[in-house]
Amino acid sequence: MVTRLSNFFLRTLREDPAEAEVTSHKLLIRAGYIRRAAPGVFTWLPLGLKVKARIEAIIRDEMSNAGAQEVHFPALLPREPYELSGRWESYGDGIFRLQDRKGADYLLAPTHEEMFTLLVKDLYSSYKDLPLTIYQIQDKYRDEARPRAGLLRGREFTMKDAYSFDSSDAGLDVSYQAQRDAYERIFQRLGLEYVIVNADNGLMGGARSEEFLHPTPVGEDTFVRSAGGFAANVEAFSTAVPEAVAFDPDAAPEVFDSPDTPTIETLVAHSNAHLDGEYTAADTLKNVVLALTHLDGTRELVVVGIPGDRDVDEKRAEVAFAPAEVETATSEDFENNPLLVKGYIGPWSPTGAVLGEESATGIRYLVDPRVSEGTSWITGANIDQKHAHSVVAGRDFEADGIIEIANVRAGDPAPDGSGPVELARGMEIGHVFQLGRFFAETLGLKVLDENGKLVTVTMGSYGIGVTRILAIIAELNNDDKGLIWPASVAPFDVQVVAAGRDQVAFEVAADISAQLEASGLDVLYDDRPKVSPGVKFGDAELVGVPKIVIVGRGAADGQVELWDRASGDRDTVSVAEAIATLARR
Repeated sequence: MVTRLSNFFLRTLREDPAEAEVTSHKLLIRAGYIRRAAPGVFTWLPLGLKVKARIEAIIRDEMSNAGAQEVHFPALLPREPYELSGRWESYGDGIFRLQDRKGADYLLAPTHEEMFTLLVKDLYSSYKDLPLTIYQIQDKYRDEARPRAGLLRGREFTMKDAYSFDSSDAGLDVSYQAQRDAYERIFQRLGLEYVIVNADNGLMGGARSEEFLHPTPVGEDTFVRSAGGFAANVEAFSTAVPEAVAFDPDAAPEVFDSPDTPTIETLVAHSNAHLDGEYTAADTLKNVVLALTHLDGTRELVVVGIPGDRDVDEKRAEVAFAPAEVETATSEDFENNPLLVKGYIGPWSPTGAVLGEESATGIRYLVDPRVSEGTSWITGANIDQKHAHSVVAGRDFEADGIIEIANVRAGDPAPDGSGPVELARGMEIGHVFQLGRFFAETLGLKVLDENGKLVTVTMGSYGIGVTRILAIIAELNNDDKGLIWPASVAPFDVQVVAAGRDQVAFEVAADISAQLEASGLDVLYDDRPKVSPGVKFGDAELVGVPKIVIVGRGAADGQVELWDRASGDRDTVSVAEAIATLARR
């Protein structure tokens, strides 16, 4: 049945909503696709639901082609499975928790690994039942501290999440590749540019992990790539470790006075004025004090040595120290640890004791991979107003470990030797990763193998952000008049506009709409009788249906206009030609 705009649930807005930050947010609200219900929470209107359904149809088609079967879990879930996996606590403030009238704990699902695992455990018991891949398209809930950018970062969002179950690692590799290939087909059909980058699994654990990022200036993820084909998000970037440098084992560092040099900039200036040689920030070793808050609430200080020309990347630090929360040490932390001389911290004490030893501060000392054996540094002497030069790693100090928290810069060498990297911004639209056996082991998902022995199932996890993709498509496809949807996801295939007050125009428009609908097209007919052509055209531009038929003054002579919203072309053709052209799509 043709959808008539006169009784369609739609009201457009002429002004941008005050709370909207990005183009997609503004246009989706103005064009009547969504309405704000609360910060990061939106009501979906008929237009929005139609676009969302078309995206989901493409996903379902490719999931079927990849051999996956659809299920559907509730969004309201009990505490117990998440407590078994440890994620009831590890999610911290990031999830919505609630209780029923009897005091039982529940959560609004941020993700469903536990439920998928338990479902398969309940129904399958033999290797003959595997491999299996099941998926759902379901709403997720996360208590974002600062929801922003409309659908790009909300508290409620729709995801497609799939999980594969195999009895062997070789089987997991096959299942993983099937989903990875399906994702490429999905994003190609949606017309989305993507870059596949190596990623970190975060709280999920597991082995191989790759993100599909859409390059966009409004993206909240930074990724790196080289001309030779390497790509990774910054959290998963591995620093190319310098080769060990030969050093004189009998030499010793020299402590020197360095008054009023608590910063790298002042230290470099002082060193160039008072030491032999020409120094830059890259010759200095910056020792950063961080405070970790662990899941049990305990607070731990760590000192991390990084080259002085680098800064701490907060995201890399979050990943490196996860699941602990990371922050810069406070003044109170320094007061409680007087051996940490702020502005003059070094990896060694005046007696040669290493910071990680109990005899010094009892604080772990970690270093950047660039602080490799034999490298020489200017760094703090752990004495107020004093630094030391010719401090050699592996001779004058040993670290408790290596950690990657320094920022990545354009020009850094790719770890695979494929050349220098460049930095870009992107938005995550999909993530595929091998969970391995963590959830299966934790929740007891085992099957009998061909020898009758119980083996733990290995799993893969594959997610796509449906509502985020919708927003990205809107972000990409618009002009100063409104949205311009690609044909694959547009809410309607054609919009027919009856322009003017001549009854003949309305009769011809109604007939064209019926014929187009009969040819298999989804048609929106603007039949509003007392609305001016200018308002109708403005609404058509804002709503963004890609093909528009204007039925106006030429209707009596069998002439209409075909309007291509993307190109802006408007051609006068006969009614028969218009129908034939559109029906051939």
